[in-house]
Amino acid sequence: MRRTIYTDDHEAFRESAREFLDREARPHLEDWAEAKALPRSFWLAAGKQGLLGLEVPEQYGGSEAGDYRFNAVFTEELAKVNMALPSCVGIHGDIVAPYLVHLTTEEQKQRWLPGFCSGEIITAIGMTEPSGGSDLAALKTTAVRDGDEWVINGSKTFITNGYSADLVLVAARTTPEKKARGITLFAIESDREGYSRGRKLDKVGQDESDTAELFFEDVRVPDENIVGQLDEGFIHMMTWLPQERLGSAVTNLAHARQILDETLDYIKERQAFGQPVGQFQHNKFLMADLVTRVEVTQAYVDQCVLAHCDGELTPIDAAKAKWWTAQVQNDVLDHCVQLHGGYGFMNEYRVARAWRDARVTKIWAGSNEIMKELIGRDLGL
Repeated sequence: MRRTIYTDDHEAFRESAREFLDREARPHLEDWAEAKALPRSFWLAAGKQGLLGLEVPEQYGGSEAGDYRFNAVFTEELAKVNMALPSCVGIHGDIVAPYLVHLTTEEQKQRWLPGFCSGEIITAIGMTEPSGGSDLAALKTTAVRDGDEWVINGSKTFITNGYSADLVLVAARTTPEKKARGITLFAIESDREGYSRGRKLDKVGQDESDTAELFFEDVRVPDENIVGQLDEGFIHMMTWLPQERLGSAVTNLAHARQILDETLDYIKERQAFGQPVGQFQHNKFLMADLVTRVEVTQAYVDQCVLAHCDGELTPIDAAKAKWWTAQVQNDVLDHCVQLHGGYGFMNEYRVARAWRDARVTKIWAGSNEIMKELIGRDLGL
C-alpha cells in the first residue's frame, strides 16, 4: 500500500540521506564492526551534510526542520543499512537533541549545540544502571551539592555512544527522600576528573555500535551543567520517552521491511527440488503473512509519526508502537533466517546479522513487558 505521510520534500531528503549513507557508511561497515564504534570521521561527515541537527535551530548550526517526519525518514534510511547506525545516530540526533534544545539555557545552547550539529561533540544519555534496568525511578547515581558545585558518584551501563561520547546527559538522584521526584539531569563532559569509561561491551549483535559502561567517582560539575529544572529530571525523561520509543518503532519496522524485501528476492532465485523455494505453498503463504503484517503495522506507525508531529502522540500509543514493532521485527527476521536455510545462520549473510541485531529491540527503550504493563494500567487493570 502506498504511504501518504511524506511529501516531495521528504522524499528528496530521503534520496540525499541514502546517497550519503551509500558513500560514507556502507563501504566501511566491516571496519566499524571490528572497531566496535563509528569513527569520528563519520560523525563529522554527517554533521557537514546537516544530518545531526534536524531539531536544532539554525542559529546554533542546526537544520531546524521543524517536522519530525524528516527525523523518521533519516531513521528509516539508517535502519536499511543496519540496526547499529540508527542506534548510535538516533541516540545523538533523535533522543539527546530534544533535551538540549528545549531544556537548556541560552548559554548552554551556545556552548554545546554548534559542536553537537557539526559532529565535534558526540552525545549519549546515561539512564540505565547495572541494578535498575528499565526502572528509572530506582537509579542509584547520586549528585550531592558541595558549595557551588555538585559531586556525582555512580555508574551507568549499556550506554550507546558511551565510549566515544564527549558529552553525556546523566540522570542522578539529587533529593533521595523525594524518590522519583528527586532526580536531576546533568550534562557531563567526558574530560572531567573522575569520569571514566569501562570496556566496550561485547554484545550479541550491532557490532558497529559503541556501547560501554560509564563510571563517576567524585565528578564535580557546576550548576551551569544542570539540564532542565532541579529535581524535575524524571518528569523531563517521561516527557521525551515517547519520541525515543517512536524512533525505535520506526527503526524496527524499516529494518524488518528491508530484510524482508531482500529475502523475497532471495527465495525467487534460490532453487530446491527443481523450482524456486518461494513457489512452495508454505513459503508463499508465509511471505503473504509477513508482508501483510509489516504493511498493517506500517499504517499504525505512520499515524503515530503524524500524531507526534501534531503534538498528540501519547505515551501509551508510543508504548504500543514500540513493543509491537519489536515483536513483528523479530518474528519477521526469524522467518527470513529460516527461508535462507543454512546460509541464514552464516554471519557473512546480512540476514544473519540482522537477526542478531534485532533481538535487543524487545529489551531497550523499555522492555516489551514494561510497555505492556503501561498499556494495561491505562486500561484500568
